[in-house]
Amino acid sequence: MPADEPTRTRPDACPGAIVLHQAADGGLARIRVPGGTLTNAQFAAIRAASADLGDGGLELTSRANVQIRGLAPGAQVELADRLWRAGLLPSFTHERVRNVIASPLGDDQHLVNELDQAICAMPALADLPGRFLVTVDSGAGDVSGLGGDIGLQEDALLLAGQDTGLRVSDPVAAVVRAAEEFQAIRGSAWRMSEIPDGVPRIVSLLGTPGAERLTVRPPVALPPGPVGDVTVVGAPLGRLTRQQAQALDSAWVRLTPWRSVVVPGQPDLSGSGLVTDPDSPWHDVTACTGLPGCAKSLTDVRADAAEWVATRTSSGPVHWSGCARRCGRPAGAVDMVATADGYRRSE
Repeated sequence: MPADEPTRTRPDACPGAIVLHQAADGGLARIRVPGGTLTNAQFAAIRAASADLGDGGLELTSRANVQIRGLAPGAQVELADRLWRAGLLPSFTHERVRNVIASPLGDDQHLVNELDQAICAMPALADLPGRFLVTVDSGAGDVSGLGGDIGLQEDALLLAGQDTGLRVSDPVAAVVRAAEEFQAIRGSAWRMSEIPDGVPRIVSLLGTPGAERLTVRPPVALPPGPVGDVTVVGAPLGRLTRQQAQALDSAWVRLTPWRSVVVPGQPDLSGSGLVTDPDSPWHDVTACTGLPGCAKSLTDVRADAAEWVATRTSSGPVHWSGCARRCGRPAGAVDMVATADGYRRSE
């Protein structure tokens, strides 16, 4: 086995909505939302589940999913029932592998839904790692740079975040086939990029690439504020309080991989603490959970980040991490990593 190929002895332990992560503050459930789009009824069901079963708040993730914290032992049974009735848990076997990100301002939800259904219909794909990621981009190019294992940018097929040169006429079939081939050769790898020669091996099985290659640009967080007939709403440090989540009550919401939310129209959110000003110092500042929610953290990261934001003088994405694991760090962000002696800046 090549030296750079992972030799993990434990399975991927990403939490889901059925098998939870036991954090210091209770059970943590991660609800996959392919494409990030939630109907009014679905978002209301998640809000109610957190209020009744968890700590009342909602955490937005860097993969446009949502998390509920503070769940008591056994609460996942009722949570799963609620999510199933809301149409948010279509497969009990595949629920952790439904990681599909789409352009938040695009019109790809129909394609995302087809991909989700096709992935859930393949029994072998239930064993994909919970970290496996598919990106769907109809042309904006804003999510292709997020390092998906498989990506679609118009008719281009991306693997490990790069254009393969393959052009596909049936994008759903192409993604499913690439996922099957990854599953067949991955060994203990969790990501496409971890397999030596994995991309050329899979490309050779899928077709003959052309000479053209798209340039995959680095991801840039959507700034908060109105954009056409929608508004991008920022959640400080990616967390919505119960009141803030209720303030976003609208016909639909779309979660973004930058821990923000897109809503229709231009709602009045004054006094909510939510961010709609593109010049807000909270824009593109993220943080892990930190103390007291995570026992591995060395400090109360959110409090430290909030103190820093109050006097912020620099621009660009910054992520605050409570330990060397750097959980939830967005691609391209400067990382402030907690140590025993304070914070270490890491590019």
